[in-house]
Amino acid sequence: MTASAPAFFPNRRKRHLDASPLPRHFHGPQFLPLPPEARSFAFDMGNYISSAFGRPSDDGRGLFSRWVRKRQDLTVAMDEEVGTGLPFVDRRRVTDPRKVTLEAEAVKPQQWKKRVPYYKKAYEATTQHNRRLEEIGIDVKFQEEKLSEIQKSDKAVKEDLSELFKPLTAEEENEVHDCFHSRGPSSKVLVLHEPSNIEISKEKFQCLRPRCWLNDEVINLYLELLKEREKREPRRFLKCHFFNTFFYKKLACGKNGYDYKSVKRWTSHKKLGYELVECDKIFVPVHKDVHWCLAIINMKENTFQYLDSLGGMDHNVPRVLARYISEEVKDKSNRVINTSSWHEELVDDIPLQQNGWDCGMFMLKYIDFHSRGLPLSFSQEHMEYFRKRTAKEILRLRAD
Repeated sequence: MTASAPAFFPNRRKRHLDASPLPRHFHGPQFLPLPPEARSFAFDMGNYISSAFGRPSDDGRGLFSRWVRKRQDLTVAMDEEVGTGLPFVDRRRVTDPRKVTLEAEAVKPQQWKKRVPYYKKAYEATTQHNRRLEEIGIDVKFQEEKLSEIQKSDKAVKEDLSELFKPLTAEEENEVHDCFHSRGPSSKVLVLHEPSNIEISKEKFQCLRPRCWLNDEVINLYLELLKEREKREPRRFLKCHFFNTFFYKKLACGKNGYDYKSVKRWTSHKKLGYELVECDKIFVPVHKDVHWCLAIINMKENTFQYLDSLGGMDHNVPRVLARYISEEVKDKSNRVINTSSWHEELVDDIPLQQNGWDCGMFMLKYIDFHSRGLPLSFSQEHMEYFRKRTAKEILRLRAD
């Protein structure tokens, strides 16, 4: 390459070996030490690079160009000399590349951008929140309706509290006391309810005494009395259906814990005179070994409510009842309802028992108050009175 250098660079200006050194700002690469001859412009860089790294196809021009670009204080000009097609190095000093860039950008004329009017921005922001506003509106409407119902119920409570907690007369007190404490055979039948064929013996009647658990016969007879009360005064009470204590046991039996066929005939139109889909609420007593709970199918609000006087929850009960009501409505009313969208509600703001024997009485009063459309405005201290009142109503075969 040394021999052919004049052919490639015919106009090259040569310097003598004793020429002055290169400017101090010229820095060679750190990875490749230069020989002493490199201090002169007569030094052939191409041959030096080729001998160090092997001869490249471009005679070292690409490698030399990359080496120069490594230095921030030099710029490589890619203009080609006439007749050679080879790049050359411009040794101009660049003090600060960022300053040069900023000066070049400052020269460019600033492009004018049209500003969006404020009212358009406000309108776009409002439209983005339309959906949220609709949700808030729906929630406000729901809360207003709920408040209206609470106000109505509060008014109803003030009107009916006197009747709900009306003391027994002396005659009624004596009648209940005699049935609890009089002598005689325990098998003596005190009450026979002919429509349901439920009879209450003296032994069964004793469960209404304090500190006793209620039995199926007493509970089922009281539920029959609530049915009759609704028929007597349909405008005063909600349209409800009262399942007896054996219904859920039958429904939740079987291999898979569900058997609709075993209770399919319990609700025929011939027996009831109505269909369950027409009801406001459906009451289902649930017996948990030694504890009574209540499940409510609220047909108007599309909810499954679970009331436990001990504050517990069994999620299997609403699932079983959801499956039941779907099949029941389809079978009896030929209608399809989607219970997957119904809510499962654990009613936790309810009166709770403070002992181990009043769960049955709490369950009956849950049913009594809900069938009236009233909030549960009683507590543990009223249980002794409710036991006597229930005994009186069973003896008279009439629920007040």
